[in-house]
Amino acid sequence: MQYEVLSDIGKKRTLNEDGAAVFTLPNGILLAVIADGMGGHQGGDFASSTAIRIMEEEFMKLEASSFQEGEDWAEWLKETVLYINRYLYNYANENKEVEGMGTTLDAVLIKDRTCFGAHIGDSRVYKINNEQIEQITSDHSYVKVLVDSGEITEQEAEVHPQRNWIIKALGSERSVEPDCYTFELANTTYLLLCSDGLSNKVDNPSIHKIVQSDLSLKEKTKTLVDMANNMGGEDNISVILLGSSDSEVPLT
Repeated sequence: MQYEVLSDIGKKRTLNEDGAAVFTLPNGILLAVIADGMGGHQGGDFASSTAIRIMEEEFMKLEASSFQEGEDWAEWLKETVLYINRYLYNYANENKEVEGMGTTLDAVLIKDRTCFGAHIGDSRVYKINNEQIEQITSDHSYVKVLVDSGEITEQEAEVHPQRNWIIKALGSERSVEPDCYTFELANTTYLLLCSDGLSNKVDNPSIHKIVQSDLSLKEKTKTLVDMANNMGGEDNISVILLGSSDSEVPLT
């Protein structure tokens, strides 16, 4: 698969607490990871960068192991996320300067056309094809609870003053249960991972229009980030956009 990664500080922040990266093994297995840290200048940046670093380390260990053939990738992904949570939680307990830190995490492992995902927080994963944009993940946020209970509408959630409050993060509690999912990726479908710096500013129809445009993958990624900045850029903005060579051919 082809991919582009872009993380931007935005227009209001003095530090980028987001992290985004894609890692690949020689056999073509790919891991995309995005994280949005919280906990101030020290904690948030440390939490997100550490989560991505450990993900990379554990993923790269697989190159020299016998794990790759016939194993449960979904289980590996979940266990790796739980390991990162324990590491961050214990580190925060031992280092008071980062007490209370945490991070969102979305990790998608792609083997052939099968995607294995793990999700914590309010960063998002979307599938995008010519017909529609589909949000794969469900936000672990205060406003999502209100929407699900019928107290507010989706439209009210978009402007709610507490829309950035998340109720689940990696490293903030001793134990955490990530949402895990598996789906197939069609040849003409894009995969988008993003922090809420994008999703809080750019609506789904606009994302869909940009991703389905005739721009190159790199130009699409930059256009998404630029649009979020042009609409205020109050938060860090991180985007990973993946697509096969087939999806880069304009559809008729």
